[in-house]
Amino acid sequence: LRPRQILGAVLGFAGAGVLVIASGQMGANPAAMALAFLGALTWAGYSVVSRLMGKVPSEAVTLFCAATAILSAGAHFVFEDSAWPVSAYGWASVVALGLGPVGIAFFTWDIGMKRGDIQTLGAASYAAPLLSTLALIGAGINALTPALAAAAVLIVAGAALAASASTAKVAPD
Repeated sequence: LRPRQILGAVLGFAGAGVLVIASGQMGANPAAMALAFLGALTWAGYSVVSRLMGKVPSEAVTLFCAATAILSAGAHFVFEDSAWPVSAYGWASVVALGLGPVGIAFFTWDIGMKRGDIQTLGAASYAAPLLSTLALIGAGINALTPALAAAAVLIVAGAALAASASTAKVAPD
């Protein structure tokens, strides 16, 4: 890792932190925060293992997605009350969400980890909370505040800084 990549990751993380703090949800549910942290560690571990298993075809992600769906369904029936979609539109939305953005995200992340610039991908991944927040603003659920604007600037600046470090030529030793 180069210094600009580390600084870019720190800026992006700070921006994501500003989003969480500005939402007023910081520490609202310690169990949820702990699970989110474990989820982040799991995703980081998956990313590292994916990079190390570069010869495994990305189509193998289908097996992981199927296993996750089965385990999630089991956990749902044990721990949650069911609220099934009541219309064909609702069911189509659930299927489209799984096959569309969620499924595509897993495949593209796997390809990126195996063949891409992982430092830039790591820094750019901080854009996820920003994009989610912008979607909520676009839907009229959240309002654009100075804190959200500052978070956006930090995240974009961090990703740009990390990406510029990744594309910069390294001088020979």
